Amino acid sequence: MDFLHKHIEALIFCSPSPLGKEEIQRCLTEMFESEVPLAHITEAIDQLLEKYLSDDFSFALENIAGGFQFLTKPAYQTSIGILLKQQSQKRLSTAQLETLSIIAYKQPVTKTEVEQIRGVNCDYSIQKLLEKELIAIKGKADSIGKPLLYGTSDKFKEYFGINSIQDLPQPKDFSEEENQIGAQKE
Repeated sequence: MDFLHKHIEALIFCSPSPLGKEEIQRCLTEMFESEVPLAHITEAIDQLLEKYLSDDFSFALENIAGGFQFLTKPAYQTSIGILLKQQSQKRLSTAQLETLSIIAYKQPVTKTEVEQIRGVNCDYSIQKLLEKELIAIKGKADSIGKPLLYGTSDKFKEYFGINSIQDLPQPKDFSEEENQIGAQKE
């Protein structure tokens, strides 16, 4: 069973949490339709543990919480931390996404108009969207107080992988069946 360690490696790699030997055994037994002895699994895991101790890999197989999981080696903690920080800055909260959607479809739009649609204050969301450069100030409205008008930026198009605002899904693109919750009553 020289290929056994590759199957175990794939199982551990795909698992979001530490994977125990018994769980590995259940998966392999079902896959091979034959009982896989724990001794063979232990031997394969020992080979993997040895393999990933090498400096050729930036991660190692670790025995934690009663199971096995691939974890980045401590020497690479700084670069991983930077990546995670950058990725968290790219994520949009639900409120930001709702605000951005309204601005994208209604632009140019004032903050008050966005708040009327959402029904809540949008100061924070608009500020964060401006910081992330997904929206931009497009001018001032002719109404009382000359409120700022917001619209999407080129970075918005890049973020969502579109070439123009016309590439956004239109209401006709959404079928009514997809937007129903629960069973229809007759």
